[in-house]
Amino acid sequence: MDLALLRTFVTVHRAGSFTRAAALLGLSQPAVTSQIRTLERQLGRPLFLRRARGVTPTTIGDELAHRAAPHLDALVEITETGLDEESGIRTLHVAGPPEFTALRALPALTPLVGQGLAVRTSFPVTTEEVLDGLAAGHHDLAITTARPRGGLLHSTPLCDEEHVLVAAPRWAARLSPEVLLSKGAVVLEQLPVVEVHESLPFVSRYWASVFETGPAATATVIAPDLRAVRDSAASGAGLAVLPRYLCEEALEQGRLVALLHPPVPPLRTYFLVVRTGTLALAHLARAHEALLDAAEDW
Repeated sequence: MDLALLRTFVTVHRAGSFTRAAALLGLSQPAVTSQIRTLERQLGRPLFLRRARGVTPTTIGDELAHRAAPHLDALVEITETGLDEESGIRTLHVAGPPEFTALRALPALTPLVGQGLAVRTSFPVTTEEVLDGLAAGHHDLAITTARPRGGLLHSTPLCDEEHVLVAAPRWAARLSPEVLLSKGAVVLEQLPVVEVHESLPFVSRYWASVFETGPAATATVIAPDLRAVRDSAASGAGLAVLPRYLCEEALEQGRLVALLHPPVPPLRTYFLVVRTGTLALAHLARAHEALLDAAEDW
């Protein structure tokens, strides 16, 4: 059986779409369709059911993918290991939130740079853009706050981050713990808000977790980078919700004050996401492992 046909089949199985598989393989969609039809004729069985949006594997399709994919991934690993030895340098394309990537991911990957890894980063605006770019082959590894669905992408929990409601000391001095405990949401909504987007994603998540309601506030300052949000809040622009790792130093220095200390602080989980099967690539596997090891101290 032609290995090229099997490779195309496994890619379609994981992608759930001829179109997406074609993009990953660098082929035209008619070429992918032709290869799948050829393989189906050789086997005498249909491998996929065509749907309005994508394809669904048949029982025989699932069975073939389960048996063939590990062997194809192993062949990729052998091939890529040889390339590593010949070129000496492999490039890893990483996508994720700019703050987390800059302050956490890149320092964790730095030791691998001395071992022949080159790193390129990109910061798509939304999680959907990150995952779409990964699925299309524009990135090798993504850091997201959403677990993807389907078989094309494989995710591993990386770490949890605690969210903290903070403000400059001059705002905190006006708020007593007693008032915040009894009328927290109402009182806090009288303060200006600093956020990354008009939809108040961080404040809304915090309000839902702590107050079991949505915020009635609107943002006074919008800055699409959490580091800018942190510094604006520290300068007195208003309250903000920030990951603890990002504001820990400002809290220790007294430039920011935590306004609340809920017994169960709001958390958000980060995931490491790759295309299924690509962890067979040695340089990607090393980066994946380095990030997971570093996350144990986060």
